[in-house]
Amino acid sequence: MADNGTGTGLTSRPDSTRFLASDLCAILETYLEPEQIREVYRAYLFGAEAHEGQTRMTGEPYIYHPLAVARIMAEMRMDHNSIIAAILHDVIEDTGIPKERIEAEFGSEVAELVDGVSKLTHLKFESKAEAQAENFRKMMLAMTNDLRVILVKLADRLHNMRTLGVMRPDKRRRIARETLEIYAPIAQRLGMNSMRRELELLGFEAMYPCRYKVLSEAVRKASGNRREPMHRIEAAICQRMEEAGIEARIFGREKNLYSIYRKMRDKHLSFHDVFDVFAIRIVVESVDTCYRCLGIVHNLYKPVPGKFKDYIAIPKANGYQSLHTVLFGPNGIPIEVQIRTREMDRVAESGIAAHWLYKTGDQHSKSAQARAREWLKGILEMQKSAGNSVEFLEHVKADLFPDEIYVFTPQGDIMELPRGATAVDFAYAVHTDIGNSCVAAKIDRRLSPLSRPLQSGQTVEIITAPGATPNPAWLDFVVTAKARSNIRHYLKQLRAGEAVKLGRRLLDKALDIHQLKYESVPPERLEKLLEELGLPDEEALLRDIGLGNRVPALVARRLAGLEDATGKGSNLVPLAIRGTEGMVLSYAKCCHPIPGDPIIGILTRGRGMVIHREDCPNVTEVRNQPDQWLPVQWADEIQGEFPVSLRLQAQNHRGVLARLAAAIADEESNIENVAFEEKDSQTTTITITLTVRDRVHLARIMRRLRTIPEVIRLQRVRG
Repeated sequence: MADNGTGTGLTSRPDSTRFLASDLCAILETYLEPEQIREVYRAYLFGAEAHEGQTRMTGEPYIYHPLAVARIMAEMRMDHNSIIAAILHDVIEDTGIPKERIEAEFGSEVAELVDGVSKLTHLKFESKAEAQAENFRKMMLAMTNDLRVILVKLADRLHNMRTLGVMRPDKRRRIARETLEIYAPIAQRLGMNSMRRELELLGFEAMYPCRYKVLSEAVRKASGNRREPMHRIEAAICQRMEEAGIEARIFGREKNLYSIYRKMRDKHLSFHDVFDVFAIRIVVESVDTCYRCLGIVHNLYKPVPGKFKDYIAIPKANGYQSLHTVLFGPNGIPIEVQIRTREMDRVAESGIAAHWLYKTGDQHSKSAQARAREWLKGILEMQKSAGNSVEFLEHVKADLFPDEIYVFTPQGDIMELPRGATAVDFAYAVHTDIGNSCVAAKIDRRLSPLSRPLQSGQTVEIITAPGATPNPAWLDFVVTAKARSNIRHYLKQLRAGEAVKLGRRLLDKALDIHQLKYESVPPERLEKLLEELGLPDEEALLRDIGLGNRVPALVARRLAGLEDATGKGSNLVPLAIRGTEGMVLSYAKCCHPIPGDPIIGILTRGRGMVIHREDCPNVTEVRNQPDQWLPVQWADEIQGEFPVSLRLQAQNHRGVLARLAAAIADEESNIENVAFEEKDSQTTTITITLTVRDRVHLARIMRRLRTIPEVIRLQRVRG
């Protein structure tokens, strides 16, 4: 009954030996029809001919990669069209064979799958981030048509991760980060835990090789000390199950290395605090037996209060079902126990791929795939309201890390939300219109602030008002992608009347500086400005200001007669920046200008004016477009503090960060962010973002930091 040898341990690398087409067919023979296997083999011959002469960076023929991807799909027991798409997934991109040829050879279903997986290589983007985001957007939209697109894409990424060692270190880290931030969470969101674990492990190893090595060695050493108590715990549970006449598989579950690392990092725990928890999985035949087993283990060892979760009655968003409980074991050792049926165990490992061949009849499979499609429907809504691909990627990333809570509507329906969600997130989860018109919330029948994080088990009632609109301050506390994207979408689409009112207030404030009122501006001067700007009337001008498309300070200068519309007037005076302009002006994060730096104002549509340093690389091209920039200078008296980044190389000595922080605090500055980039075992590169009043203040801080013995090199980050 007990199965003591199935702890997962570290992921094996199945691609260490060459995998042939005959091996793929041997796997397919276990579950596909002969004519389907012949079709797969024909696709292999087609792909081998298409990729003829191409090699991977490993030096082996390129066709080995599509074959390996097809094997991963076959191990998930996917249908033959998915296997064919896996073999041909790079044909359109890398060989020039058009989609129409694939459709003629293998049908429209395969052609659509291959096209969905192909990357956007022929479009030009302004940045790598935009290219990555656009590729991701296309992939997510292709998924909404056919979920198998993402399964091929995940299998493709998994094989690339298994063979990542041939890449340059910087490229390895970039691909690993993308895997940990996007692909592993997607696998988890689709319930594919087996694939998610391997992607996380390979990504962790490539991203942080030193941390991976140290942690894996610590796990190996600690595992030896755990065998004896683990056997005793398993034997005790086994005996109780036999006495109750329950057939069960009982085995120890090895903790995922990346999960250990994340828990240590996020909760600031030592290795032994995380690893000193024993994990047991019990797999039985029926749901009733799951609850009987729960009673048995609770009688054997006392449960830890508040640590029981019933994911059978309330499944996770990805279809995962199991009973979770934590027990006080022998000598107070915490024991995590998962209890589930065989069917639940299979779905927990393979997610939406668990029953792809058997879509009809299996209620659990239908449920898992329906949940995935429901999530993708929400993705489509986000795509419509997102301003661009980068914003869309940001929203989806936020949605990919749900640590769920469960709350109830007043009618008793269960709503699932990520941990930290507020009443506003709940309102948007119910319906976009309810979110937009939300004014208050009752939690367990009591009025509660909209910003208060919800807890599992609470009943939430949203109070709406007909004329209510989203509040920009909600963006500071909402956590769901749907709420964030809808609020941003609404703010971008402010109605014309509201924008005109806001623009009028901002312009009046700007005109005060010139001792002018809007009503006293000569009509001919206003008409001339509207003509030069190509605007039909003054309402359009005020609306532009309200929407952030024109800087009110600049318009006020023109209406005061201080310069012409092109900004090239003979009496042109640089605009004085006081640091108190608020929402009409922002400071570039690429170069962090501070008082004392030579600066330039760049007019950015939708953002107003952004202040850059004159030597910032990002302003070079704009210099030749006079209508997009404005001469500016710091005012004599400046209020506020400004962020600036310092990059320093320091020796890896204990307490060096504390000394750096103390020195910065002594010089009356605050640290906003610290980022580490490990170089080698002796030195570390640290980027510190701190706040300063001006260049004199910054120079004083830098002099102080250079006196610390461990600091080898120090410089300001210049964009």
